[in-house]
Amino acid sequence: QVQLVESGGGLVQPGGSLRLSCAASGSIFRIYDMHWYRQALTKQRELVTTISSAGSTNYADPVKGRFTISRDNAKNTVYLQMNSVNSEDTAVYYCNADLQIYAWLSRGNYWGQGTQVTVSS
Repeated sequence: QVQLVESGGGLVQPGGSLRLSCAASGSIFRIYDMHWYRQALTKQRELVTTISSAGSTNYADPVKGRFTISRDNAKNTVYLQMNSVNSEDTAVYYCNADLQIYAWLSRGNYWGQGTQVTVSS
């Protein structure tokens, strides 16, 4: 059974920084793209950023230049460094991964349970 577990959320002041982590555990053959999504109250879930297994990254326009995604393939972990946060960044942040449990199985898509990030003074 595969689990994605996020950590690092909390309360942060405007202009501050926060680092989220997401560790994948269980029977995993290979992890492909890893993503961070977020969902603010009354809004739809949106893609924030993606990192490929080779380290290529993409960012949504609202977070470009402020957020940085990275990953440690040896630890099956993805990170989200959030800098210069503002109230618009308040949301539940979800980790998402495309991965194979076994080499003979096709890829599946998995979600973490989410971690709350609140930006407030």
